[in-house]
Amino acid sequence: MTNNTTIAPAGSGRREMLSKVPESTLWFWIIKILCTTVGESFAEWINMTLGVGLEMTAVLFTIVFAGVLIWQLSLRRYVPVVYWLTVVVVSVTGTLYTDILTDALGVPLAVSTAVFAGVLAVAFGVWWASQRTLSIHSITSTPRELFYWLAILVTFALGTAAGDWILEVTGWGPGVSVLLPAALISAVIIGWRLGASATLSFWLAYILTRPLGANLGDWMGFPADQQGLGLGVAVTSVIFLVAIIATVIYLTVSRADAIDPDKLTKQPSWARSPWSSPKRERAMLGYFGGVAVLTAGLLVWASAQPHTTAAASEEGPASTATLAPGESATAGFPAADVSELRTISQDTLEKVKAGDQAGAVARVKDLESAWDAAQSVLKPLNPNGWAVLDGMIDAVLTEVRASSPDAVAEEDALSTLLSALSS
Repeated sequence: MTNNTTIAPAGSGRREMLSKVPESTLWFWIIKILCTTVGESFAEWINMTLGVGLEMTAVLFTIVFAGVLIWQLSLRRYVPVVYWLTVVVVSVTGTLYTDILTDALGVPLAVSTAVFAGVLAVAFGVWWASQRTLSIHSITSTPRELFYWLAILVTFALGTAAGDWILEVTGWGPGVSVLLPAALISAVIIGWRLGASATLSFWLAYILTRPLGANLGDWMGFPADQQGLGLGVAVTSVIFLVAIIATVIYLTVSRADAIDPDKLTKQPSWARSPWSSPKRERAMLGYFGGVAVLTAGLLVWASAQPHTTAAASEEGPASTATLAPGESATAGFPAADVSELRTISQDTLEKVKAGDQAGAVARVKDLESAWDAAQSVLKPLNPNGWAVLDGMIDAVLTEVRASSPDAVAEEDALSTLLSALSS
């Protein structure tokens, strides 16, 4: 039987745990992407479908995260089920923190991206200063594991902010949006194989898997008229969840991703580039810099092309439905539902007129949630009226959530919607 601890080098006066994290094999990256997609879908289900609300959902997941993290920290070795449960929960929690900044507080995504990048840099700096390593092959003590999970939490928040910001800038649909993070991860792998720092490559890829997983889930779940495969969120989530469970069971039985306790401070031979050297690692920083410049150029070009904002693209193409003379968009709709939508829209308009943009962003989230929750009831009652209102609500979401909101455009969109809801 394997001992739960290993002896540290002579003279260190301390004992170390077995590695608490898995080896970064292909299995690691597959299940990481799967966890990202399922975690985000589950949070959205609690927030919107159950109507818990963004802030309360964030509070709940923060509590759950604290609980599973304590469980993970209490273990003395890597246990696949507990580790990957923690990853799922931390992915949801990090995403929710970004959503609160964006949707509830009105912080621009560009600012959120910069802030989280700065926080991650500080976390890595303190981690390095304290432990003299950022390698996943050294997670053998509680302080190192705490730094590790802090970095994981911030990478999810950063990946969410950066991914959503790119969608806002480019207006890309679900299918196209998968290509950029996939291409960047491929570029990271190429750089690593050419001799770039394995630690730097790992963390770059880790950040990029978040937008890749989220965009992949959207592409599979969105209907065909919204540039998706039409599988639906529920079916997509089930597919990914089954894949996660099967993979975790396999890893639990095979221990295929467990780090060899005799090589805790070393990378496995397959993970080391044949060209790896300190000089080559410094040279490859230029390669990553070049990739960053090319990516920035692509985003600048894409932002200059005609497109809708991310808020609109998430809801699909703008509706082209129109009303016949004398036709009411709300005909046949329950009065209570219409009244709720009208009240939220009026509240949002008043906040815009008062200059309370953060309040308007928070209130318009309630409009989005209420509209999505009522879709299954309202759409069958009056499909054309529903489509007209859907287009108007898309326009409101686009204007209120714009990175540089125009108060006049916001008021026009909200007034048009209120007029339709009052007809």
